[in-house]
Amino acid sequence: MPEPRRVLAAAAALLLLHLLLALPAQPGALGPAAFLRLPLELPLLLALVLAFPARPIRAAVSVLVLATLLVKLADLATEVAFRRPFNPVLDAGLVPAAWRLASGALGWPSALAVLLATVLAGLFVARATWWATGEIARLAPVGRGARALALAAAALVLVAPLPGEPRTARLAWDHLRDARQARADLASFRLEAAADPQAALPPGEVLAALRGTDVLLVFVESYGRSALENPLYRSTVTAALSAAEAPLEAAGLGARSGYLASPVVGGQSWLAHASLLSGLTVSDQGRYRALLASPRRTLLHLAQAAGWETAAVMPAITLAWPEAAWFGYDRVLAAADLGYAGLPFNWVTMPDQFTLAALERKLLDPAPRRAVFAEVALISSHAPWTPIPPLLPWDALGDGRVFDPYAAAGDPPDVVWRDPDRVRAQYLMSLDYVLRTLGEFALRRAARPTLVVVLGDHQPAAFVSGDETGRDVPLHVIGPPALLAHLDAWDLTPGLLPARHAPTWPMQAFRDRFLAAFAAEAPTRAAANRQSQPLPGAAER
Repeated sequence: MPEPRRVLAAAAALLLLHLLLALPAQPGALGPAAFLRLPLELPLLLALVLAFPARPIRAAVSVLVLATLLVKLADLATEVAFRRPFNPVLDAGLVPAAWRLASGALGWPSALAVLLATVLAGLFVARATWWATGEIARLAPVGRGARALALAAAALVLVAPLPGEPRTARLAWDHLRDARQARADLASFRLEAAADPQAALPPGEVLAALRGTDVLLVFVESYGRSALENPLYRSTVTAALSAAEAPLEAAGLGARSGYLASPVVGGQSWLAHASLLSGLTVSDQGRYRALLASPRRTLLHLAQAAGWETAAVMPAITLAWPEAAWFGYDRVLAAADLGYAGLPFNWVTMPDQFTLAALERKLLDPAPRRAVFAEVALISSHAPWTPIPPLLPWDALGDGRVFDPYAAAGDPPDVVWRDPDRVRAQYLMSLDYVLRTLGEFALRRAARPTLVVVLGDHQPAAFVSGDETGRDVPLHVIGPPALLAHLDAWDLTPGLLPARHAPTWPMQAFRDRFLAAFAAEAPTRAAANRQSQPLPGAAER
């Protein structure tokens, strides 16, 4: 009979393996109840180790348990961030992006410490699993008969309806299925990208109603529908939007608002940008790579051929961006090109007010020039949402060093992010800052005909948005009423506050609908009759 000490060690080993195998792969399933259910792989692996206690079998079991744990942790991370499971075919490229985000938000020493702690934790689990299989192997019976009995027990686990669930097997099956589906989906996507209905559109027919007009597509980071509907954010966000309406109307501008359904949630903003510009659903990195290898014509390609100077204003781009050449930009203004000499706001390279001022200085103010068609990415509302600068006088921005006192103010992210309520409060402050900045910027452009399209790229993570399923983002179109009349068929809400029943259409539908709306030089008579109506107050919506 085994010594009591050996029995206790084997029991501890059994408990460890049970916890590792029973760990759920979905955040919603985490809880004590999850560990009360038997993972059916556990008795199977026990029988295998007892039947063949040799080191190669123990090593194989240890590797299997560790690999399962890593996949589950990857699933948990992507479910929290993007509300979907990890896909090895599509998500391998996210590792460098995750490092850049962590090092920018926490600082590279803290990010490196987290990385090292993660590696050490993995090594600890591997060592603990090896120890656990060794303690169980010490109880292995001797003799062919005993081994045959252990193998019979393993076979019984495979066929008998035991109370429990095959978590590891199901996890492996689901990920193999998803990988196969991803490959098939990519094949279909490549065919779709190659069949572009706008590829042969004559340049003279592209956006004829917007000739001579500057067009700005402004993406606001993490600006989702929840900002307008979650009680934590609604009053502040609607106040910021409402405050901009009367000055816009006084300057002779109008606005229309609605919603788009983003292909992503929680992150990967570039996929939303690519979807809107290409007219395709670019929902993962695999599709993004396939898009860049396709002959697809983006909205910028078409505007470029029709005579606009196309540009990208990207303050988050700090490294080489070779794929920019594919999108149809005449100019790319990355972080280093915008002239900011101030301190970064953690991951955020510069405040959005400075980005918009640099856009004016470098693209919109020079004369003479062609009309500009620019994609602009605003990032002050990007995590970690601390610190947040105030809105300063535009003529006092200089080279950005005026922001330095604000960049060094307040608690750092590693302090703020200990409290979810503080994270949400900082997120709200960032949105309020961005929307008020945009309101002032739109007024500054009122003297020259400009169509400003403002939209969110995606909802923030669910613990911030409070919305587990929604993917909608607000859409605001600001410009001269005569131009907005071309959008009457879109049934948008007049003003900057979209009604709850405002239409929602996929982000990838924007390219073709935008081209169709502004193809004719004049709107319909009915639209012309409506274009002079004033912006309604919030109470009318």
